[in-house]
Amino acid sequence: MKSIVPSLLSCSVLVCAILGNVEGFVTPSTNLQTEIWISRNNLIKPNTANRRRSNQIVLQSFSEDEDPLIPNGDAEATIDYTKMKPQVYSQRWVQLAYLSLLALLSDWVCFSVAAAPDAFEQSFGHSASSIIDIFLFTNVATSFLVTDVVTNFGMQKAIQSAAVLMALGCWLRAGVGFLPGQDGLVDYTLLVIGTVLVGVAQPFFQCTPPLLSATWFANNERSTSTAIALNFNQIGIATAFLVGGSMATTTKGLENYLGLIALATTIITVGTLLQFENAPPIPPSASELEKKIKGEVEPPFLESVQKFFNTRGFTNALAAFICSISITNVVGAFIDDVMTRGGVTGQFQIDLAGAGFELAIVLGGIVLGGYVDRTKDYKIVTMGCLAATAFFVLPLGLTDHALGREPLLMVAALLGLGVAAGPVQPINAELAVDVTYPGDETAVESVQQIGGNLISALLIPIAEKASESDYTLLKGVPGFESDIRGDVVLLVAIAFITLAYFSKFDAPLMRSAADEGSEEESEFEEEDDAVINVDSEELASQV
Repeated sequence: MKSIVPSLLSCSVLVCAILGNVEGFVTPSTNLQTEIWISRNNLIKPNTANRRRSNQIVLQSFSEDEDPLIPNGDAEATIDYTKMKPQVYSQRWVQLAYLSLLALLSDWVCFSVAAAPDAFEQSFGHSASSIIDIFLFTNVATSFLVTDVVTNFGMQKAIQSAAVLMALGCWLRAGVGFLPGQDGLVDYTLLVIGTVLVGVAQPFFQCTPPLLSATWFANNERSTSTAIALNFNQIGIATAFLVGGSMATTTKGLENYLGLIALATTIITVGTLLQFENAPPIPPSASELEKKIKGEVEPPFLESVQKFFNTRGFTNALAAFICSISITNVVGAFIDDVMTRGGVTGQFQIDLAGAGFELAIVLGGIVLGGYVDRTKDYKIVTMGCLAATAFFVLPLGLTDHALGREPLLMVAALLGLGVAAGPVQPINAELAVDVTYPGDETAVESVQQIGGNLISALLIPIAEKASESDYTLLKGVPGFESDIRGDVVLLVAIAFITLAYFSKFDAPLMRSAADEGSEEESEFEEEDDAVINVDSEELASQV
């Protein structure tokens, strides 16, 4: 055996390098130790499910007649996923970056003129809120189509087409008035058409983060990646307030501002067309691998919806998601009023506080999403976040108390609310996918986005009406008695009702169970493997 090992190892590594199946192929200049796993009584053959473990290249062994990619040696045969083990690729970060940036740009477009409504109304003769309403209603209508489009055409084509559509819409909104030697805004009709096109494109960036996470990320990365992609639109809103508030104060400034958005969207769209991919060669987790092995086919959207609502635990996750997005949308809609009442009166300071709120949502999602990735404590984390949400909302509505008139405390409460409420959305997006496994990830998120946007649209006018009423809090308690606004009472009530309903969650985590079962089986199989360490420099010289 010892006499043939060097030649077999050399041939195996050479073949893997030619096929491009070994990530980080060893060169003669390296001094790394390469670990080759050889099952007893089997010849070594390269496996495209090679996993890179820090400075190791792992080759899974197969019998002489086995090949994981070409069963029975037939080049035309389908891929045999039963011979593979999960693997992640560095391309996953490229995928995540583009989807996150596209989500950022789409919400930047949506709220682009929210920070400068007067300049917009003077330039176009229509209110800024009307163009935002057009965008949101288009978004909701298109969300019903996302699942079936992605299923029929694939994630790559769907995202790339949506990116092109968004870029076209941005140019229709901007025109060429911002270019040297040109002048003038586009007609309002073109602005509306462009806004509708971006509204059609946005759901493809909002509803696909769980699918992207499942397709590209390992089971201990999914909540974090979903949190980044799902909440990156908040940075788009923050950008709209900071950049729009400073640029779009005049007609000429509005021209340049819309042109800037068009240029930024074009750059990201070109990158998406060149670098965004559909799926990795090998799934990143055992649960995804199992779906490939079983040949799971995603049903039509409406059929998936019916199945989801009959799945135990799905409505709990849906309620938590809707609660989070509704509260953050209502607070964001009335941020000027909240901050002014709390003593923050300068427009730039208000815009800065609003941007901080959106960034806190993203930060909270990343931190707590990472924790849930490691522990799978969906229920405990969600309940803690909902309770903290109610706690941090409360100071925002105090109208006759020191807490309600202290700018520093108001800003701190706003940031705390972002950190608490923000993670609920991505965590419960992943929870819903987990309990409905092997259901369609895009369909799950489409249902949540439709529900969240519709409830938000209904809740905003109700909250606005409720804000006209004041209620006495802790009446008769010296130092604590205070008036509190009706809209905050409404939001606190929603948070506690959702908390009570979510506390009844008791459903099996189907996807997590599939991943854990495969990991235990893999560990058992590897106990019978022999390990041979070969100096990579010597191996490369033999090749």
